[in-house]
Amino acid sequence: MRAIRIAQTGGPDVLTLTDLPTPIPGPGQILVRHKAIGLNFIDTYQRTGLYPLPMPHTLGREAAGVVEAIGEGVTGFNVGDRAAYVTFGGGYADANVLPASDAVILPDAIDFQVGAACMLKGMTAEFLSHRIWPLKAGDVVLVHAAAGGVGAILCQWLHHLGMTVIGTAGSEAKAAFAKAHGCEHVILYRDTPVEEAVRHITNGQGVKVVYDSIGKDTAEASFASLAKRGLFVTYGNASGPMPPVSPLELSRRGSLYLTRPTLFDYIATPEALQASATALFEAIASGAVKIEIGQTFPLTEVKAAHIALESRKTTGATVLIP
Repeated sequence: MRAIRIAQTGGPDVLTLTDLPTPIPGPGQILVRHKAIGLNFIDTYQRTGLYPLPMPHTLGREAAGVVEAIGEGVTGFNVGDRAAYVTFGGGYADANVLPASDAVILPDAIDFQVGAACMLKGMTAEFLSHRIWPLKAGDVVLVHAAAGGVGAILCQWLHHLGMTVIGTAGSEAKAAFAKAHGCEHVILYRDTPVEEAVRHITNGQGVKVVYDSIGKDTAEASFASLAKRGLFVTYGNASGPMPPVSPLELSRRGSLYLTRPTLFDYIATPEALQASATALFEAIASGAVKIEIGQTFPLTEVKAAHIALESRKTTGATVLIP
């Protein structure tokens, strides 16, 4: 089978097309033949070495396809089942072997591209909107990169739950996209200081929660946009790691809370994974959340996909097609 491997960290050029033997599932594992593969910012963090990996490594955390083989002791899957998964690597390939506990049955109503695009990003949006903070209808929140892969899903879900969503975007086109996907207000961060716009929109009060996937470039604006006793959720590093924060700084800014969550702590058991995926699939089926696939690339053009993602030229989700 074909796989995209890295033998060292670096820029997109380290992504190398390689031929590998198709793996055979061991006990508790399944082999999924991919129909579509999700691209995520975490893939770029791993490629550059921000998140270290053993080498060589096949990137890719999520995909959707058909179960081609099952290992001893596997229950809940049969050969021929439609499946989607989030796991720790191996997705940039024609097929992947993974623990059956990392996968779920993909409903017939959800096509493979949507399945590949929604697992990591959609379940991240699920725990961010439902489980990380006790939000209530009418609360005002700020979502950076509102037109991005997670951002577009998160804004829709927060809007559906009754929140007033303020988004940030880098262009008029992305602002229009964000407004069509749950944002009541969108700040063009290249034109207007985000914290000033937030204070204006909220009559000086600030927001209850900031969801920040950008990191270094937006940290100060995120802090400055929060209401007293608000929550800063930093869940990505698109511009680089967020600088260290002293606990006293949280006190000085209004008894703030700060968290750096990861999806895998919220889907740490098969039961938690299934519950999160079920909530996501139901939200998609109801129309509350629409998974927007802004662009697709052949698997062999993964370098171009990484360049587009890192240069913020993508909108919504990006999918690789094997």
